[in-house]
Amino acid sequence: MKVTEIFCGGCPCVKIEGIQNFDIGKIFDCGQCFRFDAVENSEHEKEFSGVAFGRLVSFAQDGDTVLIYGSTLEDYEHLWKRYLDIERDYDAVGADILLCCDNEALKAAVEYGKGIRILAQEPFECVISFIISQNNNIPRIKKIIEALCAKCGKPIDVSNEMRKHISSKSSLCAFPEADALYALGVEGLFELKTGFRAKYIYDAVSRTLDGGLSFDEITSESDIEKAIEALCSVKGIGRKVASCALLFGFGKYNAFPVDVWMKRVAVKYFGDEDENLSWQRFGAYAGIAQQYLFYYERYRSTQE
Repeated sequence: MKVTEIFCGGCPCVKIEGIQNFDIGKIFDCGQCFRFDAVENSEHEKEFSGVAFGRLVSFAQDGDTVLIYGSTLEDYEHLWKRYLDIERDYDAVGADILLCCDNEALKAAVEYGKGIRILAQEPFECVISFIISQNNNIPRIKKIIEALCAKCGKPIDVSNEMRKHISSKSSLCAFPEADALYALGVEGLFELKTGFRAKYIYDAVSRTLDGGLSFDEITSESDIEKAIEALCSVKGIGRKVASCALLFGFGKYNAFPVDVWMKRVAVKYFGDEDENLSWQRFGAYAGIAQQYLFYYERYRSTQE
């Protein structure tokens, strides 16, 4: 794999050549992230832009070449390499999952989902985003999050060249800081169409600001059940939301979110009539197995 810095019309860009088991389309369309959308009229096979860590960035792909628009080589080394989980061997991950669980549907799912990577998202944003995701659909989740960002997130300056690589759906604002969301209060959050989730968001923000919810402690906690328990101390957070946040925001790859899709998978492919799948069945990369199964069931079933 070769990584170089280039300039496209004055816009800094990182070019990654020879990347394997990596698919921008699958990464940003498997339900793990809500601030990225496909770039309309892109010159590339696939291109998704959005905001992460207060930065506007666009990821484009043509075959085994990926371009990161709006990034210097230094940015890549310190931020995007980890964010995209570039250095993990996902072929080895798939092999490890199948070693733990010899199941024909899982084998098919690992192959079908090849190219998915787990993004290393910012923990606070991830927690708030998955609170918003409760009993919600992805288009509406995205609209609510962008409304929050437009209301109290810091605006991002965008160059003319970079505007060629931006989805029209982005608010072009950073995710709000905890104190900005706290200042809205429950009523202000409710006005942004968060519904019953407003009081849950406010409780999470309050606990973050007063130290009752420590993201550093959760990150360092090796016991997945204790990490789930810590997040479930927030009003309105249950096991599913906690597991999503841990997988996508805290690097807990054994966190295994169980939603309606996983309950369907449990009965359909694993014979679990009680719709109960647990991370122990899939090993240290259970969360990645979950993403393969989710993507397989969600998209393959629509093609049959």
